Amino acid sequence: MMRKRFLSTMTALGICVSLLAGCGASGADNGTEAPTGTAAIADTAKVDSAIENATAVEDSSGYLYTGEAPITLDGGTLKILAQESNYTNVDISKAPIVLKVFEEAGVEPEWQLFDYDDYEKEAGPIISSGDTDADIIKIPDNDPNQVYIKSGLFVPLDEFFDYMPNYTGWLSANPVEKAELTAEDGHIYYVPGLNVGDDYQPCLMYNRVWLDKAGVEAPSTLDDFVELLRYYKENDMNDNGNPDDEIPMCVMKEFLPYMFGPAFGLDLVSGFQADESGKVEYAYADAENYRKYLEFLNGLYEEGLIDPDYASWDRDMVIDFISEDKTGVAFDFSWAMSMMYSNVLPYYDGTAATAFVGVAPLSGDTQGFYVGRNALSGMFGVSTNSDQIELAVKFLDYAMSDHCQDYYQWGIEGESYIVNSDGSREYTEKGNDNDWLQAFGINPAFVLPAAQSVEATDILVADWHAGINRELRQYIKDPWPEIYATSKESDTVNLYLPDIQTKVDESALGFITGELDLDTDFDAYISDLEDMHIDEIIEIRQAQYDRYLKALDRS
Repeated sequence: MMRKRFLSTMTALGICVSLLAGCGASGADNGTEAPTGTAAIADTAKVDSAIENATAVEDSSGYLYTGEAPITLDGGTLKILAQESNYTNVDISKAPIVLKVFEEAGVEPEWQLFDYDDYEKEAGPIISSGDTDADIIKIPDNDPNQVYIKSGLFVPLDEFFDYMPNYTGWLSANPVEKAELTAEDGHIYYVPGLNVGDDYQPCLMYNRVWLDKAGVEAPSTLDDFVELLRYYKENDMNDNGNPDDEIPMCVMKEFLPYMFGPAFGLDLVSGFQADESGKVEYAYADAENYRKYLEFLNGLYEEGLIDPDYASWDRDMVIDFISEDKTGVAFDFSWAMSMMYSNVLPYYDGTAATAFVGVAPLSGDTQGFYVGRNALSGMFGVSTNSDQIELAVKFLDYAMSDHCQDYYQWGIEGESYIVNSDGSREYTEKGNDNDWLQAFGINPAFVLPAAQSVEATDILVADWHAGINRELRQYIKDPWPEIYATSKESDTVNLYLPDIQTKVDESALGFITGELDLDTDFDAYISDLEDMHIDEIIEIRQAQYDRYLKALDRS
């Protein structure tokens, strides 16, 4: 039976994304998946200008690569160590889109692919040991602690930037991502795939039919939100004759920090945050605001406005509750709005009036916001073991070009999409078949540095959904940036932070459910974090953030 992960399953486009089914209390990405969207590709004119001004040099055969295909006239084979598709019936190495990129580049791929689910476990030790003859390698993570870099496993790409006009152009146009990609030693080692940053992010959603029955608009404050939940709890909102089967809100526990943290001025998704002066804080150690957050959630729990079993809910259970018309409030990645939640409602007719609709974030003492995603994803590097480094860096440069990104996002004209007379695009009948499109190789982020596309996603979702996504962009706040750690920092963070995160997760659940008493146990919780060296972790995060700002200023 074909394995289909959460968002890949539902996207007619089949774009693999990283849905944060729970950065949770720790702020660490748990490897779950999220919806499609555009990556932060910045101003196209800036990229084009930077590419035009980039220096190109001849290779050993005298061929001048300028960023367009082919990358060489001599042909050749590049060995690629990467990840299989998350669809078990898809051979990504034979996907037409992937083959098209190599064909145009003028080189042949020789693949070493490991299972999607086991990639870190299987490929990680091989990469770490240096026991591979691959030219290009997809690293299992973003190498946040510079383990691979400090082991000398990857080529500093900036030493070969004369062969990378597309990449240098993109870096010039994207200073934030350039700063995040700059290692402690000042070099850049990886070419990234790109996530959506501001589009189709987690958001609060209301059942529009229930709101109309209650005779109110979507609440904008915590106080009004609580009043609405009370109304839902006390009334037969689904008109089935049973006033006691309504669940006021169905939200998985990992989304509570997204949903309510910002109203208290807290980025509980990233965990760490910096104020306007650049001072770094750990949101879960904020003795004033984090306590208020916990008090608020405990109040909801005590009133029965948070279901007693909420901590065990998964997305399938939430979808079941919605399909039975038992809830009026949800919180999830925006992708779910029309593609997972609205479409299972018994009365949904394709309009926003009968749907789960996304709305602005809730505000409390602080103006609400939504936390976006880091753009960088799926890093690719050139192995220092390669005996054809120039060819490998040129291929990576070509593979991340706008020309190739168009393939990744749309496929091949006439096959997966057509261009209308007004210049707009739409998927063909085959292109609207998710299984076919996956096999065709759409968004091959497992093997190539692919960027996600908002335009392609807008076509897949309901028109009203795409419109709401555009409205919600204004509320997105950048997450804690990707910052490389030094070896010493890594040792300290790895020693202390996992235990701190476990303490935070367990304590949050205890305070919300009342198993821990905020009056008698919260001060001890803060004291425990201090004993667990949270101050040292904050000091490290401060040093990292200062380096990031410095790198950003240089970019």
